[in-house]
Amino acid sequence: MNATAPANLKQLSALLRHGEGSTLEFKRSTGELKEGMQTLCAFLNGSGGMALFGVRPDGTAEGQDVSDKTLREIAQAADRFEPPAHVSIHRVKVKAARDVIAVVVEGGREMRPFVYEGRAYERVSSTTRRMPQSKYERLLIERGHAKRRWENLPAEGLTLKDLDRKEIQRTRELAIQQNRISPDTSRDIGEILGRLGLRVAGVLTQAAQMLYGRRFLPNYPQCLLKMGRFRGAEITGEIVDNRQEHMNAFAMVREGMEFLKRTMPLGARFPEGQIFREDRFPIPLDAIREILLNAVMHRDYSHYSGHVAIVVFDDRVEIRSYGRLPNGVTLKQLSGKHISKPTNPLIAGAFHRTGAVEVWGQGTNRVIAACKRHGAAPPKFEELQGFLIVTFKAQMVAGGATPQVTPQVAQHVSPQVEAVLETARQAASAEALQRAAGLKDRVHFLKSYLHPLLEQGLLERTIPDKPRSRLQKYRITSTGERALREWTGRN
Repeated sequence: MNATAPANLKQLSALLRHGEGSTLEFKRSTGELKEGMQTLCAFLNGSGGMALFGVRPDGTAEGQDVSDKTLREIAQAADRFEPPAHVSIHRVKVKAARDVIAVVVEGGREMRPFVYEGRAYERVSSTTRRMPQSKYERLLIERGHAKRRWENLPAEGLTLKDLDRKEIQRTRELAIQQNRISPDTSRDIGEILGRLGLRVAGVLTQAAQMLYGRRFLPNYPQCLLKMGRFRGAEITGEIVDNRQEHMNAFAMVREGMEFLKRTMPLGARFPEGQIFREDRFPIPLDAIREILLNAVMHRDYSHYSGHVAIVVFDDRVEIRSYGRLPNGVTLKQLSGKHISKPTNPLIAGAFHRTGAVEVWGQGTNRVIAACKRHGAAPPKFEELQGFLIVTFKAQMVAGGATPQVTPQVAQHVSPQVEAVLETARQAASAEALQRAAGLKDRVHFLKSYLHPLLEQGLLERTIPDKPRSRLQKYRITSTGERALREWTGRN
């Protein structure tokens, strides 16, 4: 049912058949005007709705006498909404001298919370109730944020000397590479910040401090990144690593990723059809980086106790950031299609200029796709005590090994490759090399081992001008010798 007033008795009858619900309320008469206005207040705080005066609770339209005084009383009652709300009043004749009055309001998402006579109300199914204080305060903060965001407020006392000049120049260079600002953009940091919307009429914004600040205490304690590694599955477990540092947003992403690379274990596999071993983290780095970027860009910076946290347990990694999802975005939507609604457009815009993120609201979808390609579980999204928490389930202990600092993909070889190269130190036939590798499938050996080793210059043919000669043999090259020594540690 939408909040469209009935124009005649037929439309009214069709409306009444729906019964009361989240957007429709019945009142016997304007003798219940106060209660009706409380319900309309609840509708304003939701998606809109309609109160029908002159209708019994069972949906029978009795109507009531309607005079100019009646309409004036409704209008006067509507004046008690704060902030002011648009209310439309309609009449439908049901009997001689008796009308049903339809009072309609639209949802006021940008202006809520609305109050009636100083109190806020909400609608739950067909019941109107007082809005909880916590929800009222959250809506009040969101309303203020929509009008005057914390990030674009002036940063009191902040000067260009307080900012990281190298970081600002890095943003400029990356933005030019991404074709997101003109190559002719001045190298003057004041002008660069102006282009980014971070300096207005010579005054630096809070966003400039969040992105490029160098000093954070005592005025900006929320510029905090917490990083911890705990044994077991609970935060009460043994602390293996624990760091808490104040830093700007760009540094948070860099330091956070270095911590994860240092902390997460590497696992090895031999992809089908490849001769090199691939060492991989249990969670794809591009996926976890996207979530860390979101945590830094879209968090609520207005709370001084807020922070970003990276917590690694034996069975999962959690990325936590203070702040709720934007209005109209649900946890469920994060796993599907949704529109980008950045909490901090200036901060997100600076990251976008560098090419770190796109602006189409599909970052979480890319994360899920990356996890699927990697063979990892998709992340779980939840809200808890004012924090948005993204959890990647994965084993963080590999065979009891200590996490190590290595690149995401390191090249090693399988025992079969070592055997082939070792045997080829003396010229050998393809059959001899296949036996040395212990492989029975000739096609697989040729496609996955012999041909790749030839292409990479680790083996060579003894009769190069007659590759199909029955006398053809293969021997290791000088490049192959060096590689074999590096891989095995033997001469």
